[in-house]
Amino acid sequence: MRTSYIERKTKETDIKLQLNLDGKGESEINSGCGFLDHMLTLFAKHGRFDLKVDCIGDVEVDYHHTVEDIGIALGQAFKQALGNKAGITRYGDTILPMDEALILSAVDISGRSFLGYGLSPRAKRVGNFDVELVEEFLIAFTVNAGLNLHVTQLAGKNVHHILEGAFKSIARSLRKAVAIDDALCGEVPSTKGVL
Repeated sequence: MRTSYIERKTKETDIKLQLNLDGKGESEINSGCGFLDHMLTLFAKHGRFDLKVDCIGDVEVDYHHTVEDIGIALGQAFKQALGNKAGITRYGDTILPMDEALILSAVDISGRSFLGYGLSPRAKRVGNFDVELVEEFLIAFTVNAGLNLHVTQLAGKNVHHILEGAFKSIARSLRKAVAIDDALCGEVPSTKGVL
């Protein structure tokens, strides 16, 4: 089982996160931010990752530290669970419709971090959640996981649909990328021999 456990404690957040890449999509998310809980629940379900997150954060300030630090911890958890990445498919992509929204995501678990962020929702908030925090979350995640991620909005008007579609699409692309490719016979999928 490819699992990991991350504890991250700062003056702003206290996070405990468990991840199983080979799970059933079960989750227990308590971030203190309802919208983020919803997105991470969708992420776990569509990625078939078992994910448990407990976070105590300074949400009385705003959700920025909580969202960014959970992104950091989740990225660290992916990197830890993948180990030397032997046998993984490495690449994954998904075009996902969510009502009127259409989202494209593509992942390369390369050991190098890059985020191509192409979401352009019209509103700045969903409920009490600042939409710009999605990009902050994904930056933190990609840097700490060591992967390339591109996510692009091909269509969409409803902000909730756009963001939900993005999290579902990213999860499904990651699910493909972390999958074990039996044809590789345990080899690292790179001419360099390491990722």
